[in-house]
Amino acid sequence: MHDPSHHTPGGAVLNHDLGKRVIFRHSLLFFLTFLSASLTGALFVGHTAGIPDDFELFSGDGFHFYMDMVLWEGVLFASLLLGFLAVHEFGHYFAAVRHRISASLPYFIPFPISPIGTLGAVIRIRSQIYNSRHMFDVGAAGPVAGFIAALLILLYGFATLPEPDYMQNFAGHELLNEYIEKHDSFPDEPISDTGNRDPDVMVLGNTLLFSAIASFFDDVPPMWELYHYPFLFAGWLGLFFTALNLLPVGQLDGGHILYTLIGYRRHRLVARGFFLVVMVLAGLGAIPLIQTILMDTDVPLTLTSWLIWALISLVLVGRGFGMDAAWVFGGWVFVMLADLLLLALFDPSVFSGFTIWIFWALFIVFLVKIEHPPVALEEPLTPGRKVLGWICMVIFLLCISPNPIYFT
Repeated sequence: MHDPSHHTPGGAVLNHDLGKRVIFRHSLLFFLTFLSASLTGALFVGHTAGIPDDFELFSGDGFHFYMDMVLWEGVLFASLLLGFLAVHEFGHYFAAVRHRISASLPYFIPFPISPIGTLGAVIRIRSQIYNSRHMFDVGAAGPVAGFIAALLILLYGFATLPEPDYMQNFAGHELLNEYIEKHDSFPDEPISDTGNRDPDVMVLGNTLLFSAIASFFDDVPPMWELYHYPFLFAGWLGLFFTALNLLPVGQLDGGHILYTLIGYRRHRLVARGFFLVVMVLAGLGAIPLIQTILMDTDVPLTLTSWLIWALISLVLVGRGFGMDAAWVFGGWVFVMLADLLLLALFDPSVFSGFTIWIFWALFIVFLVKIEHPPVALEEPLTPGRKVLGWICMVIFLLCISPNPIYFT
């Protein structure tokens, strides 16, 4: 992802001087992010079976056990994830260098309380991009390079899959391992200590591409155990971040690409329509969530939850479409009717994990915006760029999931 919010007036200039202080700052952020991702990633992919009850990390035996069985798996995961992020961001960076557009080195963002230890990485484009071809090149270079890296990581992970008894390396999977030992395969549903669905299981959403690749391999773990496999987990996250960057709105990579493919007016319509779809998906997650929050109150759950969502959605649609009253009212009515219809036709449990779309709606409205600002020089794309641009849109469809991460 690149941050377009720090533009300066004037023509494109060569990238800023890479002095010692600049390199030190970016290197320090990378090191802190790598450390954060290693420590948090170890909690998922590190081998924890066999850790004694009186385990003490800072004892001699405890430290060696932790290093041998847990932390190195986290280091592997961090290397794969940050490798993908670096390839994505340097794709943007070198495309900017090629067109003499001023851009920063990647800023890696450590975030230890995140399940993966990072919020990703970003570069800053420091000069205005006036040419639509240049904008396309900078926007497409990141997701294309990152997608290739994520795909290679994923393919290696599938090609080197261990047998299901690999799960014996992880504590807290006794009943699962009993099932695997008996059937030599994974169960169709998560297994808890009581034999029922476990309410604390983290599930990664399947995608068209992931499902297609998985169909060619044996011993593929279920989506609720995928995070124990460093290559599969990092590869899946690579596809997820690629899809997130390719959302066809605002000044995300996908917004740049689609804008240069179809022009300002058509992109404006597509981006607004896509945002309304995002709002519908957000409502499918928000309404059950609001009902859960209000469960212990005396208010009428259904009516109150719908009223709260109606107010929230009106604010977001109004903020997104600004002073365009027709779009605000029509879009808001569309969102409410679509949510009403879908929740009437399907069990709300079908939409588990859709709450993440609430954050994506906020992300679009308050950060990247819905519409792409006009570019000064609208230069038609070359045939090769057009093909690559539409391939990027196909990649978005193959990598997006309606419920990317959720808990059962």
